[in-house]
Amino acid sequence: MSAVSPIIERGTATSRIAAIAVALVIALLAVAPQFLSAGAVDRMTALFIYVILAAMWNALAGFGGLVSVGQQVFFGLGAYFAIRLADAGLNPFLALFASGLIVGAVSWPLSLFMLRLRNGEFAIGMWVIAALTHLLVNLDRLVQGETGTSLISLNVYDAGTRRTTIYWLALASMTALLAILFGLLRGSTGAAIRAIRDNEDAAASVGVRVTGTKRLLFVLAAFGIGIAGALWLATAITFQPKTYFNVQWTAYMIFMVLVGGIGTFEGAILGALVFFLIETWFGGAGVWYLVGLGAIAVLFSLFLPRGLWGTIEERFGLRLLPIGYRVRLPGNPAAPANDETAPSPQTTQHQEKA
Repeated sequence: MSAVSPIIERGTATSRIAAIAVALVIALLAVAPQFLSAGAVDRMTALFIYVILAAMWNALAGFGGLVSVGQQVFFGLGAYFAIRLADAGLNPFLALFASGLIVGAVSWPLSLFMLRLRNGEFAIGMWVIAALTHLLVNLDRLVQGETGTSLISLNVYDAGTRRTTIYWLALASMTALLAILFGLLRGSTGAAIRAIRDNEDAAASVGVRVTGTKRLLFVLAAFGIGIAGALWLATAITFQPKTYFNVQWTAYMIFMVLVGGIGTFEGAILGALVFFLIETWFGGAGVWYLVGLGAIAVLFSLFLPRGLWGTIEERFGLRLLPIGYRVRLPGNPAAPANDETAPSPQTTQHQEKA
């Protein structure tokens, strides 16, 4: 009996169609403000911000294994630095992007000691950093404690221009961050990130630069969440530290990733869409809205631990935006959900040295 050679593949006909569909959707979204109402533009801007938050937390925890309950520190700092830069005279729209860069720069020295912590220590340590940062921001006279302040320099633009510009900035930021993350995860660094997540000591033993790779992911996630915080400030105008440094932002990130499918690229996007729809339909229900979110998260943990997209991959072998490889036998188009082949030690070492 002759042996059947397995097929190793990444892109498929389905994924190529999906890539074209994604490009078309982005193009349609770019011209959508011409046809949408003011309220719809604002809601779509919120959706783009949710996608950024979910994708960045999923990159850190789902792919890198760095579970954090303190990512609100970067969300709050993104808004705070935008306020500070605009107050210093910088164009408010430029301040939104510049604040994200500053948040990324601040996260680098923070990573020098935070990445020494592991598992629960890292998660709680990030929450402590968020709480301390909140207190420090309150000391700024511009912020006036919990009274807060406003991004008043945006008021020089008429409401329509401001709304549309923020929409386009949010769409461009979401698209760029997703593209950067997708390219990163598909390359040798992505293989190293997943190797660290699976077994950090084993990854280090075969030549993976553990600390540098984790730091890159940490800074990227901080930068993305900082941009999201600045964009949210632009839509809300007002800045109150207790709102932006609230742990609920990280809770929302966790919810979106848990529901969509942790450790899957498509899952974060799907989870953000689900959260957006729930918020749109039930956000006015007060405390019951939060109770409902908690109940849904518990149910998914019990009955769909791989999330919506993870379950779809497992049952149908569907991969729209593949970041890894899979092995299948000829004539068997489907593959199990864990079909992304882990790199061998030799392969990982070679990729990291390349």
